[in-house]
Formats: sequence, structure tokens, C-alpha cells
Amino acid sequence: MFAKVETLQSPSGAALAWRHWPATAPEKGVLIVSHGLAEHAARYARFAEFMAGHGFHVYAHDHRGHGATKADDAPLGRYAHRQGIDKVLSDVRSMRDMAAANHPGLPIILFGHSMGGLIALNAAESDPGLYDGLAVWNSNFNPGLAGRAAQFILAAEKMLKGSDVPSGLLPKLTFAAWGRSIEDSKTEFDWLSHDAAEVAKYVDDPLCGFDASVSLWIDLFKLTFQGARQDRLQRLPQKLPIHLVGGGEDPATNGAREIKWLARRMQSVGLKGVTTVVYPTMRHETLNETERYSAMRDFAAWCLTVVERRT
Repeated sequence: MFAKVETLQSPSGAALAWRHWPATAPEKGVLIVSHGLAEHAARYARFAEFMAGHGFHVYAHDHRGHGATKADDAPLGRYAHRQGIDKVLSDVRSMRDMAAANHPGLPIILFGHSMGGLIALNAAESDPGLYDGLAVWNSNFNPGLAGRAAQFILAAEKMLKGSDVPSGLLPKLTFAAWGRSIEDSKTEFDWLSHDAAEVAKYVDDPLCGFDASVSLWIDLFKLTFQGARQDRLQRLPQKLPIHLVGGGEDPATNGAREIKWLARRMQSVGLKGVTTVVYPTMRHETLNETERYSAMRDFAAWCLTVVERRT
């Protein structure tokens, strides 16, 4: 189903490009989608249509520095010149408030994939109580010493050449390294999915696969490390339903080991609503994998438990 691109003026100063897929079954809730790095919200149309068919109004916007969203301080590949994280989280809050106003009384679930999962968890921590469910898919909150080393590299790059130019090293340490980990790969992005047609769509999309700026990488690692801090996780309601998903062949999360790590960390601070699903043969983009509808059905079933708990 075609979803018209609309614009929402965010308090952050961004003109957010967003799409809405209205529920095509008796309405049950609202789903807000937070997309990943170097992609955009339109790639979630199939998922949105599926969830609309299960009674959910779906909203998805392009983050700052991505897709069709416009802001004076956010060209492609950059959140903002300053306070990028605060502005990205403000945009999520704006989308949430608009959706809540459009559908008063319905449960609201926040979904994020990869970078979008980093944003979603931080958004839920920043505004605890605003969401009835949280889904974090394919996100690595435990980069460890390699992540700290990356922060050092980024600080050096910022000092030497500025923050608003592409990082020379981080793409090699992430996207390129993940691509090399796939045996007999046909493209550098085969780490995304086993589905060659979906990978080709990504490669051919001019709004996908671009080089992120030094400042965006700095913001990403800040989201990563602060999102998993115990004091921030403790802000979440203890019984908040949280759905963690990973792929057993996803190099970006070390074969979903970091998904399991996040689950343990959440449980260690007393969060009682955490469920974890690992699909053993899937790579990074669960929603674009060959067996994507199995994952979608599982997610729809989880969303219905969130609705039942709320009602």
C-alpha cells in the first residue's frame, strides 16, 4: 500500500519526512518505527503493511541526516552540528506525540532496528512511561574495548579533519569488516540478508549505504554506551514489555551474542518483561531476510500480548 510522505515540524528544527500506514483490521495499537543507519523509513513499507493488517497504525519517519528529512544542521550523514542525540530523541518524541494525538487511548509500541534500536532504547529511557512496549532488533549495545578504541579514533579524526566529513576508518571497521565475514559474498552488503534481491535493492538505493560523518559516528557510540548504562536502564518501568531480536548469522551483533548480553543486563537491573528471540540462520536485516514473515508473525503475536496487558 502506498503511503504518502508528509512533513512534521519538530521542536529540534527538523522537517521530519514521515509516513503513516493506517490499520486495515480492527485497531489495536500504534507502532512507531525507528530505522537503521544509512537507510530510510520507506524500506519498512512491507513490515508496516503487515502490521497494519494486524490492527496497528504504523508511523515511520526518516531520522535526521537520512532520507527526505530536512534540517539546516543535518545534511545526509549527520544528525546535527551540535546536540545531535538530543535532537534525534526530540524527533522521536514528536512522532510519538503526534501518533498519540491521532489515536487517543491506544497502546503505543516503539520499534527500532540496528541504529534505530539504539535510538529507541535511549528514547524510552529519556521518556519513561510514554511507551507500552519496546522492541530492539539487531542492535549492538556491547562493543567493548573495540568500541572504546573506535571512540578514540573518532576523536582523533575530529581533531585532524573536523566532525562534519565522512569518517575514513569507521566504515572499514564496521560495514566493510562485516562484509568480509560473509563467505562467497557477491556484494559488500551481503551481511544484511541472505535474500539477494533485497541486498540489490539496498545497493541500488541512492539513499542507502552512504558514508556517515565523524559526528554521526561519535553520536552512535554515545547512544550505544549510554543506552546500556545501568542507571539509564533502571529508568524503564520494571514490567515494560521489551522484545529483543537478533540473527545467529549477523556479524554486526556477533551472531546475536550481544542481543543476549543486553537481555542479561536488562534483567540484572530488575526489568521483568524482557523476551529474547534469536533466529539462527538470519543475518542483520531480519525484516528483509528470506524467512522474514516468520519473524513478522512472531512480532505481531508479541504486540498483541502488549495490547492485552494494557487492556
